[in-house]
Parts: sequence; C-alpha cells; structure tokens
Amino acid sequence: MQTALTDSTEIAADFLNSGGVVAFPTETVYGLGAGICHPEAISKVFRAKGRPGDNPLIVHIYCLEQLADVAAEINSDARLLIERFFPGPLTLVLKKNPCVPDSVTAGLETVGVRCPANPVAQEFLSRCSCPVAAPSANLSGLPSATSWESVYEDLNGKIDCVLRGKPSTIGLESTIVECSGSVPILLRAGAITLEQLQAVLPEIRVNAVTDEREAPKSPGLKYPHYAPKASILFYNANETVAIGPSSAYIGLSDPPEGVSLFRICLNLEEFGRELFRFFRYCDAQCIKVIYCELPADTGLGRAIRDRLLRASGRH
Repeated sequence: MQTALTDSTEIAADFLNSGGVVAFPTETVYGLGAGICHPEAISKVFRAKGRPGDNPLIVHIYCLEQLADVAAEINSDARLLIERFFPGPLTLVLKKNPCVPDSVTAGLETVGVRCPANPVAQEFLSRCSCPVAAPSANLSGLPSATSWESVYEDLNGKIDCVLRGKPSTIGLESTIVECSGSVPILLRAGAITLEQLQAVLPEIRVNAVTDEREAPKSPGLKYPHYAPKASILFYNANETVAIGPSSAYIGLSDPPEGVSLFRICLNLEEFGRELFRFFRYCDAQCIKVIYCELPADTGLGRAIRDRLLRASGRH
C-alpha cells in the first residue's frame, strides 16, 4: 500500500469516507482515524498499530451536536466539563449510543468522546461523514507521534493517508475523565490538570489500580506505552551518577555530566511538548539510556510523570 501525504482536509476526508484510515493532527498528539460507520476500517486501525483489541478507542467529534451520535447519556458532571473544556484536550467516558460498534469500545457499554481544538482537526472532522474513532498515530508501545513525519516513519505503507499539519502544541495525550457513573473519575492525566478539574467538579476522584485482567476503561491504562528503544532512568539533580556512553537527558534541571545529548526545558509545558519528540530523536541517534527528571505529582507534572513511569515500565 502507498500511504498518501496531503495538506488537504478535503482529500483526507475523502479517504476516510471511502473506508480508509487517516492520520491527522490534534493539539495533543496525532490521531489515527477511522469512521465509526466503517467496521473494516476500525479493524485496520488495530492491525496497523499492532494494538490489542481490548484497548478501546476514543471517538472524535467536531461539534457538540455530534455527541448524540456517540453518547446515550450525558449527565450533569459531563455537561459542566463540556461547557468548560470542549473543544480541547479532554476525553469524557460516557454511556455509549448503541450505534457505536463494540470494536470501538472493546465491548464496553461506555465510550470515550473528544472534541479537539486544533483547527486542522476541526476542519477535517467536519468533512467526515460520521464521528471518527482514533487512537494515537504510532505503533503500539512506542512514543506517541507529535509530528506528521513521526507518523509516516511508523505507519508508511500501513495506512491510507497522512494529513500533514504542524507539530502538536501539547505533546501529551488527552486527559480522560469517566462520567458514566455517580462520581467522576480521572482515568488518565493530561494537559487539563486534576486541579483544573477539581475547580469544576470538587468531588472528582483519581483512578485506583484495578485488576489487570479486566478490560481497560480507556486507552493508556493497561498496556506498555510511550517507550523508546533506550532504557529510561530517573535522575535527581542532587545525585551523582556514573554516566555510560550513548546516554541522554531531558528535564527542567541541569543534566548530569557526560551525557551525549540533552534537552533542558524551560517549564512543564515545554517538557510535555518535547518529551516524545526527544525520545524519538534519541532512538534515531542510537542512544542507549535516557536520564529523565521526574516532576512532582501536581499540575501538568502529574501527566508527564505518568508518561515517564509508563515508558520506564514502572507503572
């Protein structure tokens, strides 16, 4: 298969509306989309990524009117979050509309719904004939793709089209909140922080560790994610470490002496935006070990910390 590259949302939507699989930019990371009205295309998303079938997909919409096509019930908690954070980097887990295929939700009675703020994503989704189910546009387990070049590197020949856009401005996957029960639950940390959510819903809880044999309620909860080929080690600026060859560092503090390359980030926003890009660059440079500063478990640091722990295999 020849994967098409295009800057045209119309051409990209034509591929998807014909039953194809299309990668497209969002503010978080690039998504790999299939229309929920095309079951074979949904299967193709799983095959292209090498994604386990019990890992549910997030459905992307471009306007609130499409919510009824995806969700059967929108409770008061969800409405408050929608009013405050849609469009944006937030996914809500809601009771699903029966028309959403089980392959999208991994057989669950709930579905994750998101309305991206990225203008190219908005235009693309508005041209699609139905809502679009889309995980991150990368091979499963690898760092998420935050540029179209990274998507093409992973998925060239496996999907129909890549809609080129600018690099993702956030660089971390969306915050996920379950709103299908009596109490809202933060399932995955992201750019919309727990503190911001608590300002709207003070009663929100943080997801507790569940039985790993159960199907995950959302992406990013069960399987290894975000890992580069290099080993991930955590570094505290106050400690002394013996640095071997082919090592790198990313964080907010000064790097340990002797690393081959490093990225010092000015703030947490830059740290989150550059993390996966740096992982991929290290792989291209054959780096063996990446030392990472582990941020505090508050604000955006919670999301960065989550990705680092999962990439290291410690979550």
